[in-house]
Amino acid sequence: MDTEMGSVNQESRLKFYKTTLCLAYQSLGVVYGDLSISPIYVYQTTFSGGMRLYENNHEILGVLSLVIWTLTIIPLFKYVIFVLGADDNGEGGTFALYSLLCRHSKMGLLNASYAARENISSCDSQISTEETRTSLLLKEFFQKHRSSRIVLLLVVLLGTSMVIGDGILTPTMSVLSAVIGIKVQVKELHEDHAVIIACVILVGLFALQHFGTHKVGFLFAPILIAWLLCISGIGIYNIIHWNPHVIRAISPHYIYNFFRETGKVGWSSLGAIVLCITGAEAMFADLGHFSKLSVRIAFTAIVYPCLILAYMGEAAYLSQNHKDVEHSFHKAIPKLMFWPVFIIATLATVVGSQAIISATFSIISQCRALRCFPRVKIVHTSSQVHGQIYIPEVNWILMGLCIAVAIGFRDISMIGHAYGLAVITVMFVTTCLMFLIISTVWKQNIMAASMFIVIFGSVELLYFSACIAKVQRGGWLPILFSLVFMSLMSIWQYGTSKKHQFELENKVCLKSLFSLGPSLGISRVPGIGLIYTNLESGVPPMFTHFVTNFPAFHRILIFVTLQSLMFPKVPPSERFLVSRIGSSEFYLYRCVVRYGYKDVRDSYDFETKLIEKVAAFLQGEELVVMEQPMEKAVATGNGAGVGSGKRRKVQFQCVELNEEVKELMEARESGVAYMIGNPSIIANEVSSPVKKFVINVVYGFLRRNCRLPAIALGIPHTSLVEVGMVYHV
Repeated sequence: MDTEMGSVNQESRLKFYKTTLCLAYQSLGVVYGDLSISPIYVYQTTFSGGMRLYENNHEILGVLSLVIWTLTIIPLFKYVIFVLGADDNGEGGTFALYSLLCRHSKMGLLNASYAARENISSCDSQISTEETRTSLLLKEFFQKHRSSRIVLLLVVLLGTSMVIGDGILTPTMSVLSAVIGIKVQVKELHEDHAVIIACVILVGLFALQHFGTHKVGFLFAPILIAWLLCISGIGIYNIIHWNPHVIRAISPHYIYNFFRETGKVGWSSLGAIVLCITGAEAMFADLGHFSKLSVRIAFTAIVYPCLILAYMGEAAYLSQNHKDVEHSFHKAIPKLMFWPVFIIATLATVVGSQAIISATFSIISQCRALRCFPRVKIVHTSSQVHGQIYIPEVNWILMGLCIAVAIGFRDISMIGHAYGLAVITVMFVTTCLMFLIISTVWKQNIMAASMFIVIFGSVELLYFSACIAKVQRGGWLPILFSLVFMSLMSIWQYGTSKKHQFELENKVCLKSLFSLGPSLGISRVPGIGLIYTNLESGVPPMFTHFVTNFPAFHRILIFVTLQSLMFPKVPPSERFLVSRIGSSEFYLYRCVVRYGYKDVRDSYDFETKLIEKVAAFLQGEELVVMEQPMEKAVATGNGAGVGSGKRRKVQFQCVELNEEVKELMEARESGVAYMIGNPSIIANEVSSPVKKFVINVVYGFLRRNCRLPAIALGIPHTSLVEVGMVYHV
């Protein structure tokens, strides 16, 4: 028996190791594309402007030392050791951190945040529930001051907006840097022609997005491995051939000498040196597709040493060829290897760009799920790999902005200033959120949280100060992008919350609806009516408006509420919560359909699944009664019922339930109709001019030009009933 158990354990361990190594291999092509191509432009951007006067060996080795220690402190120490441990049930990114804070500290402001109280069985099983004095004080502060929750949400939206800005700057910077390298061998190539070639590559890159990354995904990892082997091999050659003493730059003493010699100019160059860690945030943002161990192995075993060797080799070449600093990366390539490396470099920039474009699609999808972004079309490009999506509207907007930046700026240094500010802002937002995670979720003392923000935050603030000082030299671009995207998301969230608030304040209780029946002469017609509403109790105002003007509705009514939770994924067994409204003679039901912010909202066969869950509820699964006067709730399937009230088992009449199921099936044969509200949101007359502009103009424009709710939900047009109504908010 012991021998058999030992062999089983050995097989499971071998399978675990094999899976982890396979994921580590795949992560090279998805996670590390952006980070791996940074050697193309770091030295070129750093030794521009005032730094052209400081091209001696002391300054070159100082920059190398800064690059080495920046790669060590931020990606290796901060992300690999600490931030990857703050996953939200396997998911990473800014919204994952916000989700953890909403659930454990009640810091949320989104409409979905109230769902943090719901008990999803697969979530947070390993989180400590023992409170510390620090966690209690912080939670009390955020609960007491609503303004602090608003600031926290704005910080999260700022980080999200900067990531979207990265989706514009990364492809432009990467492709343009690689293409301009042609001028090293083809000196007569005009700059305009290089820009045109870059624009053609960008158009091709975005035109291929609708095929999905899974079509060419198997090529990504080999390309990145070939790229990393190339730059590390060339780095070793340059170190041996030009200057083996560059290894001494590992000593931080060279950083001290660098700032002593360059002073303010050296501080200003930090805005370019920070480009060596572009893409490090992807290690956390793309965590949902891999495992923490696989991401850590790929970085520490392959990416980190290859990048260090590449930067050392380029510094060794520069130390003996000061005049080649303008195109140092391409000049450092041995002539015989130039064109093969150039081709691999161009492919690597496409892979790196693809990673950030996919990340942009993913984060916009999360924002849309949490009602912080207008409704857009989301196409799932792979039936096997969760999370591979394509958003046509966003794709073409990104392409247009990338081409505009490439044509308008042309200068790699100016684009680099913009790129650096976007990168370091996202990282600092992550550091601030990690302070709250360490103190309120991990329940560590204030000293541990303070040490984290002091060590990593001080380094990032140093880089941020250098980047923000270059606002007039390109740094204004990510600020403009982030302001536009953050304003768009904030206004959409504000308008949506006002709409939800109006519905809460104007909902009709069930007794009032039943009392209106005789006076209005309401009749019931055969069939099933699915009434989509944002409310979890009561009757939405749009349905009351419909019944008042057209006193008839279907024999069976099901009020459907699509609920966005601050969880990444909801288990299928716990997705549907079915309840009865009133007594059985009314044939009124409510179904709350719960989705996480990473769940795929597949409209295919939704109607069948919903009716099956209602039938399962009526057939006599364990009933759970919530302490509400007229509703009994149950989570159908294998999941337990969820609710904030007390629960108790009740007896039921099998015959009555079977009759109800028969009635349900007969009604479905008669037809299913979908009713959804399509209100006009207008600010009250007494509202301020700012609110009127935000609601009537901006929010109204977004609602008119985004996808209609019925289309976004996949409701068949032939069965749709839209109810128009004016909401004065």
